[in-house]
Amino acid sequence: MAHQALHVPPALQVLGADLRAAAWDLALRMVDEALSDDVIPSLARLGRVAQLGDMPTFVTELGREVESPLPGRLRAGGPLASIARDHARQREALGFAPREVVTEFLLLRRVLWRFVASRVHELGGAEVVEIERRINDTIDRLVVECVVAYFDRATAELAEQARRDALTGLLNHQAFSDALALEIERSQRYDHGVTLVFVDIDCFKEINDTLGHIEGDRVLNRVATLASTMLRGSDAAGRMGGDEFAVLLLESDKHAGARFIRRFTAGLADMTRRKELPPGFALTAGTAHYPSEAIDADALLRLADARQYESKRAKRY
Repeated sequence: MAHQALHVPPALQVLGADLRAAAWDLALRMVDEALSDDVIPSLARLGRVAQLGDMPTFVTELGREVESPLPGRLRAGGPLASIARDHARQREALGFAPREVVTEFLLLRRVLWRFVASRVHELGGAEVVEIERRINDTIDRLVVECVVAYFDRATAELAEQARRDALTGLLNHQAFSDALALEIERSQRYDHGVTLVFVDIDCFKEINDTLGHIEGDRVLNRVATLASTMLRGSDAAGRMGGDEFAVLLLESDKHAGARFIRRFTAGLADMTRRKELPPGFALTAGTAHYPSEAIDADALLRLADARQYESKRAKRY
């Protein structure tokens, strides 16, 4: 059932229409006030249109709320809330601090009140109280939505950081294991193959001992970067600990692991020739395929690790 507009005194209808008509001018006044007082330093870096952002839209919506209030206009998750969140995200991308975004709305409230004050003689006492409530409710809702947008982004960023290895940016051991288990479940449901590649850098301790731990970290980063560039968007790579890495190839056949290792070792050889990796750099890999070689995620991990270990052991003899 559609929301019904509430009865609005004619004076407020006129004021709401005037607010909508003056939306751009009022937004410009807010920007000018912010620039003259230097209370929002980030605005000074922007062109005029970017300075305004979504402010004219907010004033227009406020005018509609004054002229013809609807119960759902200011609800959490509504269209106006969505615009406010987008505004906050865009401001953040432009380098605005959260305090600056909130200050925009506080300045807008001040500009709006001056606009209303110039017409207060046309309003009765009850109407002045009502317009104050609507302005405050709207501005408060916009501020809340902007703050929530920042909080959501920060929370998502922290959650993603918790899944990543601090040195290489790849998935950490737990996150990779979780991704593997999830993809095995999906493969069981949709009858897709999954290939796991387990990689261990040869003689990594010698790299650290002879070239230093800083160079050892650079080697780990370069190996991780190369692995990432060779993956499709649906694939995943993780650092399993120390000098061990794992790669997950989705919707793959049992030969996908061997193909990946050939491309990967060729890329590492090119990097060694360019002296981006130490002379004689090498690694050992083992692969396993689900469902042709393992029945679940644990079995897949054990098989790929065992094959990697056997390959490394064979190099020593």
